[in-house]
Amino acid sequence: MRVPLSWLREYVDLPATETGRDVQAKLISAGLEVETVEHLGADLKGPLVVGQVLTIEELEGFKKPIRFCTVNVGQANGTGEPQEIVCGARNFAVGDKVVVVLPGATLPGGFSISARKTYGKTSHGMICSSDELGMGDDGTHGIIVLPPETEVGKDAIELLELVDEVLDIAVTANRGDCLSIRGVAREAAIAYGLPLRDPALLDVPGPNAYGYPVKIADPTGCDRFTARTVTGLSAEARSPIWLQRRLQKVGMRPISLAVDVTNYVMMELGQPLHAYDRSLVQGTIGVRRAQEGEKIVTLDGTERKLHAEDLVITDDRGPIGLAGVMGGANTEIADHDAAENGGNTTSDVVIEAAHFDQVSIARTARRHKLSSEASRRFERGVDPQAAAAAAQRTVDLLVLLAGGTAEAGVTEISAPSAPHTISVPADHPDKVAGVEYGRETVVRRLQEVGCDVYGQDELIVTVPSWRPDLDDINDLAEEVIRLEGYENLPSTLPRPPAGRGLTSRQRLHRRVGRALAGAGYVEALNYPFVGEQVFDQLGLDADDPARRVVRLVNPLSDEEPALRTSLLPGLLGALRRNDGRGAHDLALFETGLVFHPRDEQRVAADLPVDRRPSEDDLAALDAALPDQPRHVAVVLAGAREQAGWWGKGRPADWADAVESARTVAREAGAELGVRKGQYGPWHPGRCAELFVTVDGEERVVGHAGELHPRVLKTLGLPARTCAMELDLDAVERVGDDTPQAPGISTFPVATQDVALVVEEFVPASEVEAALREGAGELLESIRLFDVYDNAEQLGEGRKSLAYALRFRAGDRTLTVDEASAARDAAVALAGERVGAVLRS
Repeated sequence: MRVPLSWLREYVDLPATETGRDVQAKLISAGLEVETVEHLGADLKGPLVVGQVLTIEELEGFKKPIRFCTVNVGQANGTGEPQEIVCGARNFAVGDKVVVVLPGATLPGGFSISARKTYGKTSHGMICSSDELGMGDDGTHGIIVLPPETEVGKDAIELLELVDEVLDIAVTANRGDCLSIRGVAREAAIAYGLPLRDPALLDVPGPNAYGYPVKIADPTGCDRFTARTVTGLSAEARSPIWLQRRLQKVGMRPISLAVDVTNYVMMELGQPLHAYDRSLVQGTIGVRRAQEGEKIVTLDGTERKLHAEDLVITDDRGPIGLAGVMGGANTEIADHDAAENGGNTTSDVVIEAAHFDQVSIARTARRHKLSSEASRRFERGVDPQAAAAAAQRTVDLLVLLAGGTAEAGVTEISAPSAPHTISVPADHPDKVAGVEYGRETVVRRLQEVGCDVYGQDELIVTVPSWRPDLDDINDLAEEVIRLEGYENLPSTLPRPPAGRGLTSRQRLHRRVGRALAGAGYVEALNYPFVGEQVFDQLGLDADDPARRVVRLVNPLSDEEPALRTSLLPGLLGALRRNDGRGAHDLALFETGLVFHPRDEQRVAADLPVDRRPSEDDLAALDAALPDQPRHVAVVLAGAREQAGWWGKGRPADWADAVESARTVAREAGAELGVRKGQYGPWHPGRCAELFVTVDGEERVVGHAGELHPRVLKTLGLPARTCAMELDLDAVERVGDDTPQAPGISTFPVATQDVALVVEEFVPASEVEAALREGAGELLESIRLFDVYDNAEQLGEGRKSLAYALRFRAGDRTLTVDEASAARDAAVALAGERVGAVLRS
């Protein structure tokens, strides 16, 4: 919300010495987020005056149209003689009043003006457009043409209000009242302790039977509708300069008088309005839900197919507007430009000032991807009591500026509602803040925000209509605390009990991150949101448990409305983005929560804020939440080892993904089993199933390997991309993270190498498991160091696996016979289990 300081001063008598920076500091202290203060015209220096075009000479022989003009600027140039100016714009004529900057002046951006020769003539100044003066878009895209009655020679800096300060406020979702000058003025008045001249305090006539007919079919969606009619608007009437400038300063473009007035009142009072051309409205104005499939062309020229939940404004033909979002093109106000093009102008208008349901308007705006100034206000909360005043203010301005006549008829339909009251102990803000404010301070602060307060120890507070966010006693406490100043709250550093630090789960999380980073992986943090189409892209079966998701009630994006059940979608998306930006050698990892819905759905209860929740409260909250195990995942693509003078390098492959899982298991102190597997996005022949043993039973905790080519093509990933995902919590439960000091033996190691020939389909892990079991307790380590597959020497469909076996005893030096016997026992069991034979 952009708030010009000059407009704010109309409603609050701020000290004359207060600058925009001073007001910013006060409002920030009161809890408003004032992001910037823009100094309009800070580097602008005159002379900048009103001139009248006397003559225009068209210069020939140039690539673009050029005009040589003489302009009467009065005595502003010191001589009274016409000023000669070269100009390329064509939207003005002889006799028009324009803005002229004379030599010696400086325009915004430090652009100095001097007499200069151009296009064969000498130009003594410039005829200015709104962009050149830093005014913003006025819709003309050309020279500023002033009203005919403007005095020649008048100071244009003062006339156009070019010097001002504008506060840019980031209004939070709960403070819809501050999306108006009225709301910000109220906050400024409280901050300075000054009275507020409320622009909504107007004499408003009561409803009668002569107003324009209105019928509300959905009082839940629209609980208040005010309609007023103004006739006889002058076709020549234009928005005055002061009104146009205020709209430009708040970031809106002037369009036509009737539209500008409704926009002006919206920015002033926070109540969105709409003006209908009365001659184009047929019959009764209605408010109802749209029929599925109905269509409307909105003011932006787009035809929109309506949803059954959309709230629409109708006449006898059907929808004429999306309620609270945007009007329809079939009742659009026409202006003087239409008359100049042979059309008819609007002389009679019907003013709509209504109050719509916040949720309904928010959903409609999001559904149609149509965010407007009106919808922004309705979805954050609009004062329902301001509708009549806003309609009256609009009528008054149209009568004043367009010579219209206000009809006596007033339509006002409202659903019965009682004001919201809250019972709050007078010392409740004291307990929340830990500061003793006292009853008088609490009552005074609540009255300043507009509450009616009664009672002594127990206060009965009636919330003002413009503050729908004040819903319970803690909201009232927050108002007292923020107005008394957050900076006045005492700061007390918490004192953690001695001997406590990170939990074992947190320590494991950090160790895993350090280990993967040390192995060359880079951590990537991704949003935990997914769209369900990603499960098809990953090739998951229709009955895969990972397809059961927790859906968000209010997702950030309609394309990702669910919480993730796997870390891979986010990691693969990060890999794709980085690869697309030229980083082709990638190794990324992430540790984070995934979310699985529980079989029994429960509703979480509101926890107390004045005390620590009990263990039962926390247990009930946990039971209502989805299951949230912590996973760890990696993705790899490109080179794992770079090529250089030292060698050819090596591309990342499935073995690197498997090794990353082993790295994680080592940090958890868990024994991780690896065997051939097949699941979802992984290549069937290059997928490892990762498992742990729990109470004698094997449990699959993840997969690793190379991704399927079909998945790579669907997701746009590099060839041979590999990935691993592991349930870190499951691995932690079977692990032992007690630090183990390495054992150092004083006895020598005995090394025995064996090369075993097996069928090609036999996994190396099964051969290794058989060798490890057969070798017995003397085996210290086993390592696969060679894989050989030559059909001529080994036979078709066979391969050779060479292992290095290290034997050592803790109490003696092994003899050759002992080491050989252990090796032979290992080979014998491998032959029995997997049909392995020694390679000759």
